[in-house]
Amino acid sequence: MKKIYFLILSFLLLLSCKNDEKMEAVEAESPFVNFNIDAVPYAKLSTYSFFTGDLKNLNPSKKVIPYEPASSLFTDYALKKRFIWMPESTKATYASDDQSLNFPVGTVLIKNFYYNTVQPGNTTKIIETRLMIKKASGWIFAEYLWNDEQTEANLVTGADFTSGSSKNVTFKKTNNDIVTTAYRIPSESECYACHKLDNQPVPIGVKPQNLNVSYNYPNGLKNQLQKLVDEGYLQSYPSNIVSTVDYRDTSKPLDIRLRSYVDINCAHCHQEKARCDYRAIRLSFNKTANFANMGVCVTADEPIDQSLERIITPGNHNKSIMDYRLNSVDESMRMPLLGRTVVHDEGVELLKQWINSLNQNCP
Repeated sequence: MKKIYFLILSFLLLLSCKNDEKMEAVEAESPFVNFNIDAVPYAKLSTYSFFTGDLKNLNPSKKVIPYEPASSLFTDYALKKRFIWMPESTKATYASDDQSLNFPVGTVLIKNFYYNTVQPGNTTKIIETRLMIKKASGWIFAEYLWNDEQTEANLVTGADFTSGSSKNVTFKKTNNDIVTTAYRIPSESECYACHKLDNQPVPIGVKPQNLNVSYNYPNGLKNQLQKLVDEGYLQSYPSNIVSTVDYRDTSKPLDIRLRSYVDINCAHCHQEKARCDYRAIRLSFNKTANFANMGVCVTADEPIDQSLERIITPGNHNKSIMDYRLNSVDESMRMPLLGRTVVHDEGVELLKQWINSLNQNCP
């Protein structure tokens, strides 16, 4: 009897070992990112192995985590797929609701810009991939332009990175309007202009206030900050974060939607120690509960004409400079100055509704 038990036990142990070997083999075959901080940026996007399978499908590799801010920056109606990758055994830390997470050296923020209704044929086309890579000396920018075959994205260098370039794209909007835009591939200096804070390049969207919302991961919905904690990418975060919202969500208060919109689209310039800090307005979400920081009843530094003197004239969008600038595509007048060549109709309408809802009397 003991001999039979021994044989059964030996068989089970052997089976267990084989199963373990099989699991280890699967794990060993899992794709990992290729990253040498001294060699990046690489000449080709595929070299990083951020994505598995066909590159254009943007299927993330192991530990490449997707994310999406509550509200998205407008870029000529381009859609975006964003990802974070960090070196093994490193973590980001929380600083404040409205400051980007403190990321470790080696972090890569990946942002892909694409359209899924390119004409003719309503095809999907990725235009560019922008990386922010944190080196020991600080953040650097790497711009990758996709080829027409959508098989590779090549590092933008030389005059194109120094001066920027444009790419004509014709696409269909959700209202079926056909739009052609000279989509702007930014220069290094243009990247820096928007990402500049206290004379250093910094990320924009990866703030706790923007990530404290759920994302639909393959395994289901989860708070994005909690996901980063679970993945070992974030040390911790407080439970009382004052968060932005999706400006498209009409169930939210109008002023919160508008404040969320201007935060993601305008606050990176209109804050202390940023590009436009000489202007009167302060458009970070934590500042705009005070409507004076939004420009309500504030006389502009540079009035357009006698009918357009205030940044926001309560109850009258037609007499509000901010509305005028959001409606303009003139490079000397438009707001934001960079990142768009067409009018964001939905953003303009949101601002219009908010301005016309105000009933303050200006002195």
